[in-house]
Amino acid sequence: MARSTRSAAKAAEALAQTPNARPPPQQLSSPPSTPRLPSRKRTRKAGTVKTEDTGDVNELPHNLGTAMPTPGVDDEAEASPPKKRAKRSKKTKTETAPDVKDDPADATVKAEDASAEDVKPEQSPKKTPKKANYGLTPGQTPYPEYPRPTAEECKEVVRLLEKVHGKVTAPKAIPPPSLDVSGCGEVPSVLDALIRTRLSANTTNKNSSTAFQGLVKRFGILESGIGKGSVDWDAVRVAPQKEVFKAIERGGLADRKSKDIQAIVQIAYDENQERKAAFTADTSTTPAEGADHEPASEKHQEIEKATQNIISLDHLHLLSTSAAIDKMLTFPGIGPKTASCVALFCLQRPSFAVDTHVFRLCQYLGWVPKTTKKGQPKVDRNTTYSHCDVRIPDEFKYPLHQLLIKHGKTCARCRAITGQSSASWEEGCPIEHLVRRHGAKKGGASVVQRKKAAEAAGSEGGIEEGVGEGSELSDVPDEE
Repeated sequence: MARSTRSAAKAAEALAQTPNARPPPQQLSSPPSTPRLPSRKRTRKAGTVKTEDTGDVNELPHNLGTAMPTPGVDDEAEASPPKKRAKRSKKTKTETAPDVKDDPADATVKAEDASAEDVKPEQSPKKTPKKANYGLTPGQTPYPEYPRPTAEECKEVVRLLEKVHGKVTAPKAIPPPSLDVSGCGEVPSVLDALIRTRLSANTTNKNSSTAFQGLVKRFGILESGIGKGSVDWDAVRVAPQKEVFKAIERGGLADRKSKDIQAIVQIAYDENQERKAAFTADTSTTPAEGADHEPASEKHQEIEKATQNIISLDHLHLLSTSAAIDKMLTFPGIGPKTASCVALFCLQRPSFAVDTHVFRLCQYLGWVPKTTKKGQPKVDRNTTYSHCDVRIPDEFKYPLHQLLIKHGKTCARCRAITGQSSASWEEGCPIEHLVRRHGAKKGGASVVQRKKAAEAAGSEGGIEEGVGEGSELSDVPDEE
């Protein structure tokens, strides 16, 4: 009980003599405990459900075609202009290797060391071709003892995926280029194809198209003559680098890409002038590459283009597929995926281009080894391209590339970010009995379930050999 003081007693006595008076507050030795309010659970706002790509399977991937991007699919991670990030310490950071720049266009934009607003572009130096150093040997696989994929496996995957996504047909002719969309698809100019594809790396379809439209708006196109319809690349070549930077600023990675583009155009210009000199020399000089089987009319056209400073790489059509890809790999910012895409869609050569979706599904299908032997390179996108380009028959390279990308974007089980609790997981997968997914969220199917899936798919051989416990795929993360 609290001790009463003299002053407190006197106050109590005065209060008793005063009618309707309020009692004074009682002083306690310890205050009462604060009542506990019922706890409220914090709820997270549900994220936006990703819209699936429902376009035609024959629409070219990597933002390569002439149609505008599908709203809500490839543009989901739209970042135009890129969001400004907090400035970092002023340390000079070594630029990443060119093959890192080759990521699929439908991936989320990867920010540079500083955003477009923070970068102060400098004049692009005159670059010489880089030495291709990807450890790739044309016609040779880095895993010669690994027998997959077989021709039968490739045929079966095409059959099953075409039942779901539609039949794939390679275009027989290349129409005029689109001035709205970047990408290397149905573009007759090899230089256009290369630069369009460089713009589409590490960004969304809409952002790369916006960047390409910026080049068209700032530098114009050739309205007539032998280069009609192409961007005026000579104007791009002689412009200050900051002008190219500003033109493609809204596409992301503008500082790096503007330098690469100007370097590519400069190298192509120098090569055009060298070929012109070789064609017009009075005495025998070193013959131009591929000129021994080039028609006279095309040689004359090359001379005319070089005279008018119309920059071109169309002479790559004269080279073999491997030689053309090796040549493209010498350009700044161009890696195996971009070079293979240009060969497949622009040069119309059989080449198995490997983007992040193709790479993931090749792992799921067991088409690359889980572990490698001593002295062999690790399994990544470049070695997967090198291995599968040898193993996959030419007739299946184009349809498999298209189908694996389409399936990798739309399948509820084979998309990169999905799991057993994801929407539509129960709808299944047409190649369920052929794949072995990695990642804890992907779960796994029992032998019984896989046999049922094989029967439902109508596969003659049931579960493919090697797709079992002994061929579980590696845990190489998806590059998305």
